[in-house]
Amino acid sequence: MEQDASAYGQVGFNLPHDIVTLPSGGVFYKSKKKSVKVGYLTASDENILMSVKSNNKEGIILSLLRSKLYEPELRPEELLMGDVEAILIFLRNTAFGPEYNFNLIDPKTDKKFDYTLSLDELNIKKTEQQPSEDGSFVLKLPKSGSVVKIKPLSLGESLELEKLADNYPVNLVAPKVTWKLNKQILEVDGSSDRNSVAKFVENLPILDSKTIRNFLNDNEPSLDLSRDILAPSGEKVTISVAFGVEFFRPFF
Repeated sequence: MEQDASAYGQVGFNLPHDIVTLPSGGVFYKSKKKSVKVGYLTASDENILMSVKSNNKEGIILSLLRSKLYEPELRPEELLMGDVEAILIFLRNTAFGPEYNFNLIDPKTDKKFDYTLSLDELNIKKTEQQPSEDGSFVLKLPKSGSVVKIKPLSLGESLELEKLADNYPVNLVAPKVTWKLNKQILEVDGSSDRNSVAKFVENLPILDSKTIRNFLNDNEPSLDLSRDILAPSGEKVTISVAFGVEFFRPFF
């Protein structure tokens, strides 16, 4: 069913906004947009930030994107996570400033210490492989020898998998790995038949599964969100920016 463009904040292009460069360069989207118009957070947006439950990552991310992404040809659910993160960082930086505070524990002394990261210093992660025109990669698997066409997950697909896991019976192990692979794999040895792909995934050797996961982790365009810092004792601590309600909530 066609979505009303106004439901996604895609109207009012004269509203105050800025241009956000997408880490993906737009190569994964039909529009091929390398950058997007994003509005600034306003006082009315505080209603979103205050009303969303603390554990509802889906609610706050989609609500903000639908309100602030001014691109009629690009729905928020279609965005890759790296592009979503770039937009969220823009919204936070322009509303509250780039300082992101960590409350950490020194691994050597067990004492608490604080560290402040400047979000505007985060760089786009460099990738070795470029996708094809349709935003996919072709990869030969080391164990089975099969050739697969794969793609990164969109925001909508990631949230769909999270919802499936949340609704899965608590006494059973949710097949998160196979769910994810079924969405990531577009073709196997030239066949795009979904039943064939699903059967292939069920019997996929762990080495091949790991190869797909590592390849996409290394080649999906995103921001470099991790840093190695030194605790007061001199021990190394790895920090990583996390997204969700708490990314904005500390200001309220």
